[in-house]
Amino acid sequence: MSTLLKCENVSLGYEGTVVTEGLNFTVESGDYLFILGENGSGKSTLIKALLGLKPQLSGNIDFVGEVRKNEIGYLPQQTLVQRDFPASVREIVQSGCVNRCGIRPFYNKEEKKLAKDMMERLEITHLAKRCYRELSGGQQQRVLLARALCAARKMILLDEPVTGLDPKAANEMYELIDGLNKKDGITVIMVSHDMNAAVKYAEHILHIGGKQMFFGTKNDYMNSKIGQAFLSVMGGEDNE
Repeated sequence: MSTLLKCENVSLGYEGTVVTEGLNFTVESGDYLFILGENGSGKSTLIKALLGLKPQLSGNIDFVGEVRKNEIGYLPQQTLVQRDFPASVREIVQSGCVNRCGIRPFYNKEEKKLAKDMMERLEITHLAKRCYRELSGGQQQRVLLARALCAARKMILLDEPVTGLDPKAANEMYELIDGLNKKDGITVIMVSHDMNAAVKYAEHILHIGGKQMFFGTKNDYMNSKIGQAFLSVMGGEDNE
């Protein structure tokens, strides 16, 4: 395994106000990292900083291996406006190839084939001509994941990818992402508050609050005080 990402003493926030600080972690090629924490803990802010969409207040975020920021697939949280986007599935998936086009104003054969392959990989080929706004939530997430994979070379970042999905669709999405990691060798960084999914799928866990509270393997996290406390709280919420 080679290191793809290093974060050293990173602080994040808005207009000088710190949300979380003291972040130190690494991501290896083929890793599956869950970023856990309560609402407002800075999870989504961290994802945006990793993508270069938001500067950190201090510290260093370095892609040190064979991946660049413009070669990372990104699946953000959807807004209501985005769910109503009036484009075909094929058009949305192909738009993930934009960074590959450079100044060329059209998709070439390789990019069209890549989009076709990603639709097949995520079993949405039959939806290619359908309007995105007409799809179910689970189908929409598959489309956006296929789009992210068109942009990705080595790594995908996902921000709460199962929010709003029913349990069956959520489970299918988790299994798809796990397959991309295990079978396709894609490095996965996922923001979530889903402790059960983290316990099932993660290799490493980063837990943040006002500061870094844990970074290490899933097994070490489950045996840690913060992991056991979070597991009991989340388990209680799930049962309500």
